[in-house]
This record gives sequence, C-alpha cells and structure tokens, in this order.
Amino acid sequence: MRYGPSGTLLLTPVDREAPERVRRLRELGFGDRPDPLFDEFAQRIARATRAPYGMVNFIDENRQFFAGLHTPAGTHSGSDLSTSAAAAAAGRGSDNRVLTRDRGFCPHVIVRRKALVLEDVCDYPRFAGNPVVDEIGVRSYLGAPLIDRTGIALGTICVVDTEPRPWGRAGLETIKSMAGELVERIHRREDGTI
Repeated sequence: MRYGPSGTLLLTPVDREAPERVRRLRELGFGDRPDPLFDEFAQRIARATRAPYGMVNFIDENRQFFAGLHTPAGTHSGSDLSTSAAAAAAGRGSDNRVLTRDRGFCPHVIVRRKALVLEDVCDYPRFAGNPVVDEIGVRSYLGAPLIDRTGIALGTICVVDTEPRPWGRAGLETIKSMAGELVERIHRREDGTI
C-alpha cells in the first residue's frame, strides 16, 4: 500500500491497458505535445459546464499529458491553478501539462471506463487524499473516458473547480456527450476527413 504525505492511503488503480494505449496513442500521434484542436475542445467543455478548468488528457504507464488545456486566465500553462511548489511536487515539466499517474482522478476514469462525478472530492475518502486536493486545490471533478473504435480508452476529458460543484445529471450527460463528440473528431482526423 502507498500513502501520501499526510498519511492518507493513495489508491491509484492498476492500469493493465496502458501498454496497448501507449501503442495506440503513438499510432495517432497523441500524448506528447499540445494540440490546438484539443485546447479548443478543453475550452468548449469548460464553457459548457461553466467550469474554470477544462482538459483533454492522455495517459500512459507513468504520466498524464494534457494535450488540451483551458484555464480561467485563458492560458494553456495551468500555472494559475498551482504554485511553483505544487507544480514541482506534482512532477510537472516547464509546460505544466504533465502530472504523474498518482495525482488526479483521470487514472480512475480510464480504468473504470466510465464517467466519474465528484461534486466535492472531500466527501469521498478514496479521492480526498489525492495530492491534487491539498497541493493544487481541486475540490470538484467531472470526467469521462475517450474510448476509440479499437475499444481502447485513450484518455479522458474533464473539468475541475476549486470549489464544490453540483454537477448533477446534466453535468454527467454533458461530459459523456462531449467525450463521444471528441472521439468522433479523433476518428475523422485519423481517417483524414478533417
């Protein structure tokens, strides 16, 4: 078992699909650089859910990469969500688009292969001890997996807030619908139709 700095149990799920996912992401050319399409999409999901932060996240064996990122300041660095100390503790590089797999909630979504709604992460002991709660200030999360035509969960789209949020059924339906929309755009890009 692994424990965080405050002594809370860290329960990052085992991801047996990661090697297949990495192969598929390489095939698609995703997961290692920002993409304007994904930045635009991150902004759209943030607006649709009225969340300050939106992300398109691809996950490999060791890290998460935010190929699409929207912040309230309109930047793509994520630096207004975290201090330099939190960024360093999270293992992020200078572009602030990388998190290790043990931080955040997207690794849970990818393994579950279904949406996750956390209106107040502190209400869930399994998630309240995650480092992003104390180090970065995340209090609510809404995410859905991006499952492509091969059946592989490539990553997630998600929104977060630094305050508890009543996402409700409408939020859940929105994030799931938008995940489907982005998967279709990924397929069209792969097929060369966009």
